[in-house]
Amino acid sequence: MPFVNIRIVKQVIENDPEGIKAKVQSDVTASLAEAAGIPAENVWVTFDEIDESDWFAGGERVKDLRANS
Repeated sequence: MPFVNIRIVKQVIENDPEGIKAKVQSDVTASLAEAAGIPAENVWVTFDEIDESDWFAGGERVKDLRANS
């Protein structure tokens, strides 16, 4: 049974967290089920929402990177 853990900056989905998560998990589930040839109900998907001030990329806070983009 595949287990997919998706980490996402919570501010990226703050306008529609339930809708975005529903769409992402649906697409991931369908893709993995098709690729592995398994029933979709055997694919588990979870989300970890990380605050942008707690996530770093290239030594910089994602919060700062997003502010400068």
